[in-house]
Amino acid sequence: MHKLIKLNNTYCTDNLELMKRIPNNHINLIYCDILYGTGKDFGDYKDLKPNKKEIEDFYIPRIREMYRILKDDGAIYLQMDFRINHWIRCIMDDIFGYDNFQNEIIWLYNGGGVTKKRFNRKHDTIYFYGKQKDTKFNVQYQPYKENSANRLSHSHRNKKSEDEINRGTPMVDWWQDIKAIVNPDNNEYVPYKTQKPKELLERIIKASSNENDVVADFFCGSGTTLVVAKELGRQYIGCDINPKAIEIANNRLNKIS
Repeated sequence: MHKLIKLNNTYCTDNLELMKRIPNNHINLIYCDILYGTGKDFGDYKDLKPNKKEIEDFYIPRIREMYRILKDDGAIYLQMDFRINHWIRCIMDDIFGYDNFQNEIIWLYNGGGVTKKRFNRKHDTIYFYGKQKDTKFNVQYQPYKENSANRLSHSHRNKKSEDEINRGTPMVDWWQDIKAIVNPDNNEYVPYKTQKPKELLERIIKASSNENDVVADFFCGSGTTLVVAKELGRQYIGCDINPKAIEIANNRLNKIS
């Protein structure tokens, strides 16, 4: 890579400037929990306003760079919510190509506030695209509940092997088995508001990368993507413009032997 870009490292800088220093076709997997366009000041960072021009001006050059640096069989996952997902989908179709769209993953969760004005908004959207249609993918499985596994083992003894039953059923594109909030009593908790659970990143990284592949997160926040990548034997590049985020991410990474 460029002499100023090292693998297994984090960078506190504008992600657009960092990506410009990465060679073409170099990253196997990109995951980003992007700015959601709330227009709020979260203290650690200021979010974009939910304005189409502001969203396009910010994301189009960055997503173009993501396309350039992704390997031909690479995958990209961008996570957001209802505020900007319609604009991001159009940008992704224009840059990555409509035919290279793989999944709109719906991550369902509970917790948080409730309202009587509308149906409660309780999901994020994760867009999964490949750089080309036949992108690298490792099927992930949802384990059967114990009662279902026992029933299947009994009734499909001649049709399904025990390995198939123990493995479970292939994952679909709506996920409600992973909690969104990492509580303070959880051993992976860090004091960062937008921390994502390791289980979410484990699923994505296992699905779209192999050992020694390069995983990049250009909105890395508390560093969950990087931590999971390191634990799973992947190489990583992390970036965030917030010094506090990089400090937390580095502290977490340094605890992994």
